[in-house]
This record gives sequence, structure tokens and C-alpha cells, in this order.
Amino acid sequence: MQPKIHLFLCDDTGERFFGEGPYRLLLLIGQTGSLRSAALEMGMAYTKALKIIQRAEANLGYSLTERKTGGKGGGGSCLSDQAKELINQYEIYKTRCHEASLRIFSECFPEQ
Repeated sequence: MQPKIHLFLCDDTGERFFGEGPYRLLLLIGQTGSLRSAALEMGMAYTKALKIIQRAEANLGYSLTERKTGGKGGGGSCLSDQAKELINQYEIYKTRCHEASLRIFSECFPEQ
């Protein structure tokens, strides 16, 4: 038996707008340089990926990607500095929550 927690950031109404899915999407945008490629890698439609990013941006109040229009080399997306910081903060938060969860779990279930 082991604990597992799911982390989400929610708006003032309790609606989720950021969690593991958007986090992974941002990581893939950073790796591939493209929202479309990141969406394909995750097995989702580009339009769904775009809505996920737009919803997070609306709630956070800043852009997560910087879009480059097409041309000879094609278009693409890169992560904004604020998105990189969000990724870093989310990873720290996730790690600390996991550590706290393990500590509390061992207190509640010492035999495990």
C-alpha cells in the first residue's frame, strides 16, 4: 500500500486549470518547440491543447508560450520565462507535497 495524491491549481470557483496534464504539455512544448508537436506526442488534438494553454493563461494572467508565425522555417512555440518559472514552482510544490504525504502516511499507517 502506498499513498498517491493528485495536485491541481484551481480558480476562485474551484475549477481546475493546471495540473499534471498542462504541466506535461508545457514540458513537451519546451522540448519540441511546437504546441502542435506537443499535442501529438500526448495523443490529443491541437485545438484541445490550445484550449488548455489558453485557460491556464487566462487564470494565471500571463502568457505561457511565445508563438512564432510560419515562414521558410515554419512556425512554432517556445515557453515564456513565466512558464519556465511556473514549471519550476510546480515541480517544487509537487515534490514537497509528495514528501509530506509520505510522512503523514507513515504516521497513520506505521505498519506499512
